[in-house]
Amino acid sequence: MKRVIALVLAMTLCGAMFAGCQSTPAASTASKASEASQSAAASEPAKPAEITVVTSYGGDDGNRANYEKAYKAYETATGNTVKDASGTSNEEWKSKIMADFETGAEPDVLFYFNGVDANKLVQGGKVVSLDEIRKVYPDYASNMRDDLMVASPADNKVYSVPVNGYWEGLYVNKKVLKASGVEVPGANYTWDQFLKDCETIKAKGYTPIACSLQEVPHYWFEFTVFNHDTVVTHTKLPAASSDATGKEWAAGLNDIKTLYSKGYFPKNTTTATDAETFQLMADDKAAFAIDGSWKIGWFQQNAKSIDDFTVTYVPGANQRKATDIIGGLSMGYYITKKAWDDPAKQKACVDFVKAMTTDEVVSTFGATAVTALKNGTTAPSDADSLVKAALAMTKGATGIAPAAQDGLNQTARTALFADIKNVATGKTTAEKAIDACLAIKG
Repeated sequence: MKRVIALVLAMTLCGAMFAGCQSTPAASTASKASEASQSAAASEPAKPAEITVVTSYGGDDGNRANYEKAYKAYETATGNTVKDASGTSNEEWKSKIMADFETGAEPDVLFYFNGVDANKLVQGGKVVSLDEIRKVYPDYASNMRDDLMVASPADNKVYSVPVNGYWEGLYVNKKVLKASGVEVPGANYTWDQFLKDCETIKAKGYTPIACSLQEVPHYWFEFTVFNHDTVVTHTKLPAASSDATGKEWAAGLNDIKTLYSKGYFPKNTTTATDAETFQLMADDKAAFAIDGSWKIGWFQQNAKSIDDFTVTYVPGANQRKATDIIGGLSMGYYITKKAWDDPAKQKACVDFVKAMTTDEVVSTFGATAVTALKNGTTAPSDADSLVKAALAMTKGATGIAPAAQDGLNQTARTALFADIKNVATGKTTAEKAIDACLAIKG
């Protein structure tokens, strides 16, 4: 509960601104020699180095331009060169990263998820903890609040330095709602009212919900399940579909089935891509979409007029208020063990992470997102109406819970998401999908 409160406070600030073993003498001497060598490497002028960096700022990510500007500024300031190998954050991207580590082709710096997604990296000794880095570079991540940096569930140590966190919310096409005679949802938006609004929007000839159940069903999974539990219990995983948490998951999946059966998703939702369904929002053909804080960049690039869109709270039900949202500090910069042990790259990697996580750079990446910065983020003076709406939403949040899906291993999560469309179409049951997912260990 303390963690939840801490994250809520962080978001609010952001929105307002959001003796058992003894070493042998030989081992002790070797350890001291190693530390002395690293300290010397940290203090000596480093020659220009080329470092390989992998991030999720690839493709059409809204922060791609901010990322390129930041790392090119680092190159200019240091003389080092960044070999960028970024991609789009999806399951294929995650799988490639893990494969690269297994074959010894890992990058020097990795921007990646916290939580169970990184367990293999931590357990395999492939990344370096903040404690180890700070022995050599004491001011590493000194502008961050240690209590808000996410510890690995594998060993409870911190390995990554966050840029910013995320929130998930309900994006709204105001033109479609106005044409349908539907009010823009607010802080008290309920699931029952949402269903009524979807029916009205459908009757007017629009698609109520822009969503690909084929490619990105997980946002709707998170919130429909959230509507059957609480901020405190949302991240609890079921042991089976028959236990209390399993029944909550099943109820959430069946709510998605209801939305599908009522015709509120695009007709091709089981085969469409995310890009195709979101184009419906840009073309004024769809009313609602759930996505994350990063999607603001997409609207800024693709909307004919940014003022035609806003972001607000996902409708709530049962004990969950609409103002209880999904969010957290899910990703950060890791320095790999391979790069840390390379005297030619160590300082270059440290300086890169420092450069990418300054107060100024973090603010450019997402002033509306959750942050671990001691000083909070600063909203741009030229913030558009969508950014201002996001700031208002995060400021008004009454609670924040991390994504439940992050507690599943990658294979299990992929299997569950693939089955959501099958639950919606009646090819399988919610209970069978949940049990099949939980049977996958890893």
